[in-house]
Amino acid sequence: MTTLLRVTAAEVAFPVRRGGRKVTVRALDGADLEVQAGETLAIVGESGSGKLTLARALLKLIDLTAGDIEFDGESIAAMKGRDFRPLRARLQMVFQDPYSSLNPSLRIGTNIEEPLRVHTRMSGRERAARVAELLAQVGLPADSADRYPDEFSGGQRQRIAIARALALEPDVIVCDEAVSALDVSTQNQVLALLRDLRTQRGLTYVFISHDLAVVRSIADRIAVMYLGRVVEEGPTERVYSAPAHPYTRLLLGAVPVPDPARRRRRTTVALSGELPDPANPPSGCTFRTRCPFAMAVCAEEAPAATRVDGGGSVRCHLQTSGPHLGGRPLLDLVPVHGLIAGDPTDPTTGGTPE
Repeated sequence: MTTLLRVTAAEVAFPVRRGGRKVTVRALDGADLEVQAGETLAIVGESGSGKLTLARALLKLIDLTAGDIEFDGESIAAMKGRDFRPLRARLQMVFQDPYSSLNPSLRIGTNIEEPLRVHTRMSGRERAARVAELLAQVGLPADSADRYPDEFSGGQRQRIAIARALALEPDVIVCDEAVSALDVSTQNQVLALLRDLRTQRGLTYVFISHDLAVVRSIADRIAVMYLGRVVEEGPTERVYSAPAHPYTRLLLGAVPVPDPARRRRRTTVALSGELPDPANPPSGCTFRTRCPFAMAVCAEEAPAATRVDGGGSVRCHLQTSGPHLGGRPLLDLVPVHGLIAGDPTDPTTGGTPE
């Protein structure tokens, strides 16, 4: 596959004042990521992990402090507005809140055609025809163009936001928690629409989410972020069945299990402690202060990326200096360290040895 987006050692730092003194908060702290053309890559992590900052950096809504971003082989990190404008149409975003992402004082047709006004020389008749076409693609009638946002439900508004993102025929759409504000049945409808559009148009998605159940239903690959860094990435099924980082395993342990019998057999340990202060992150591996497997080396040096059987990579010293999380050695350690014990048939929790 072709790499459409590549992020290398990306840093985003914000100066803030605390107690009368100036400190630097690193929202991104050396993040590395690749997005392949035609795939859906999900970025997951706790609030404060840096996933939204990374998404906005991909779209140049914020600038990097250091590092680089390449889009279709071209470095865009240092591009200014005029230079980046030809590429802007190829990178679009669907925002989290369908109630605030549309201008309530404008009709739906005007909301959708705004990118066409800015980036194309279409006539008014051509724009109207394009709006009708886009509304049909997202399952809404053409007369929706003459109505206002407050006449639509949350799910319909998100369809309208998707139509607007499609207006300029983008290559990449970044979905920022695009279904988190919707009820479950509406979520499923919007996810089905996104999958269909991807198949029909060859789209690439970067899907930001905290909901790992939703992620599993749509993503080809997953990138797990913690404190501004990607700590694990790989194919979705490999990450779910054999997570290679203790943080990933703890996140998956919180995913609801629909089978009551399996849910009763499963016991998990929640993440302990708070996310460290990004203005003063721990030395070495930033997850070590919350990790039940932390070793001396974890405080001394940041782990390098290590390839994982089944695809992807992980940044964890357990893969080079300790027991491997993806295989039997971790299960042997579970009773001692108490990370996760439970149903040995449940791939999201590990289990006790037979």
